[in-house]
Amino acid sequence: GLRLAMLAGNVDALENMLGEHLIFTDQNGNRLSRTEDIAAHRSGLLDITAIDFTGDPVVHEYGDTATVCVTANLAGSYDGTEFFGTFAYSRVWLRRNGSWKVILARCSALSSAG
Repeated sequence: GLRLAMLAGNVDALENMLGEHLIFTDQNGNRLSRTEDIAAHRSGLLDITAIDFTGDPVVHEYGDTATVCVTANLAGSYDGTEFFGTFAYSRVWLRRNGSWKVILARCSALSSAG
């Protein structure tokens, strides 16, 4: 799903998984809209080369809403600068017309010790 779309830079798949009014808060506290998030992938500004999950995801479903928390080691480049780090992701998914879409997402950088 989302992991594979991010690794492949598959903008069409991302557009299908991200809700129209998505708000994504990145590890620096910047709030990005769905359009801004997709544009970073489309332009090549963000190039993710590895996403390796650590531990099990924590998933809670509440009818047509679900929360998902994962921790992942990420590698890639942003604006030509390589990065590697461990990040905690929290996402809220909403099911509409039988389709799940991310409507709220937060990424936090974790220290290498944590």
